[in-house]
Amino acid sequence: MRHVDFSPLYRSTVGFDRLFTMLDSLAQPEQAQTYPPYNIERTGENTYRITMAVAGFDETELSIEAHAHVLSVKGEKNEEPAESGEFLYRGIAKRAFERRFQLADHVEVTAASLRNGLLHIDLLRNIPEAMKPRKIAIAAEPVDAPKAIEAQVING
Repeated sequence: MRHVDFSPLYRSTVGFDRLFTMLDSLAQPEQAQTYPPYNIERTGENTYRITMAVAGFDETELSIEAHAHVLSVKGEKNEEPAESGEFLYRGIAKRAFERRFQLADHVEVTAASLRNGLLHIDLLRNIPEAMKPRKIAIAAEPVDAPKAIEAQVING
């Protein structure tokens, strides 16, 4: 994978430092995690959902924690009793995992559910009223207002 240099963009943007740092960290191959697979979808104007495929795990083996703009999902498989059969092929992963997601400002976890081997985590972006964009009216001079003309008197 080719490394992209974002340094020219640092000079022409204000307030996007964290975004470029996150993009830089995504390009690092040693940090690439592939298990468990997940989707991030936008379900509304300010609502999002992370869906993770955690087949073989139940609610007691999963933990979700949100702290300081980081959402952590951990899975640890409990020891199962010895089964009577011998595996010829084992494709269902039983390994422990930890997946971290960077959350933007004012994003909070609202709910989590496990259904059919998929863990759904619902997120809400709750921006305070003081930080929401507001429309600023532009005052214009009335059209019928008298206009003053300045003149310079020359003595001569």
